[in-house]
Amino acid sequence: MRFDVVTLFPEMFAAVSEHGITRRARELGLWTMATWSPRDFTSDRHRTVDDRPFGGGPGMVLMAEPLAAAVSAAGAAQRWAGHATGTVVALSASGRRLTDARVRQWAKECGALTLVCGRYEGIDQRFLDALVDEEVSIGDFVLSGGEIAAMAVIDAVVRQLPGALKIESSAEESFATGLLDAPHFTRPERWRERPVPAALLSGHHAQIDRWRREQALAKTARERPDLIASARAAGRLDERDEKFLRDCAQGTGGTVPPALGNPSSAAAKTADNAA
Repeated sequence: MRFDVVTLFPEMFAAVSEHGITRRARELGLWTMATWSPRDFTSDRHRTVDDRPFGGGPGMVLMAEPLAAAVSAAGAAQRWAGHATGTVVALSASGRRLTDARVRQWAKECGALTLVCGRYEGIDQRFLDALVDEEVSIGDFVLSGGEIAAMAVIDAVVRQLPGALKIESSAEESFATGLLDAPHFTRPERWRERPVPAALLSGHHAQIDRWRREQALAKTARERPDLIASARAAGRLDERDEKFLRDCAQGTGGTVPPALGNPSSAAAKTADNAA
């Protein structure tokens, strides 16, 4: 897969190209990246890429033409490398919230993505209307620019490319099943008087799987009840899941308790606190 990033700060992207899982995946040839600075597509001596907004107001706005030229150059490079012109995505606080499903779709269906990183007060709307396929946000907050969000997109997509991770690792991560992930534990078995849940030490795989499922259900119901509703609508919850959630709610006056494994187990309560 190929990523082309339109950014005023290309050096920032060493964070994903030179470190961790994404570095190893790049060295395996699973993905490539090129960066394009809008300043390289200006014609004035100051290499101007921004100007004051029409109508007044604070801040500066990125100009349409340098961005358009950079995106055009990225598309040409993609075609030269044998890719179809990729989807153009602008990272924007006003964009649609990025989801795990969209990340997986990009990894599966897109040979190339062009990521446009905004700066200053925003981007000329005419560029967005003319050349951007979708605007994406990584959360309801504002960053100084789109670079960190673009790196998050690259990292998330690369993790889903075949060969980047073990298949089971990707399949069991948070959101892959529509729920948050269950808590994890490692050695030692007891840390600062907090033990590992007994279920995880039992060696009984079916019991372990059920414990993890119930922990995921409990955590999701507590932290992200909207995901429970989505999982229910998608038919991802079976009768055992629904009974577990009902029992939790009835036992606490309609809310999910802060610690669940085996609801009657002190070890399970300790485990959730340790997480």
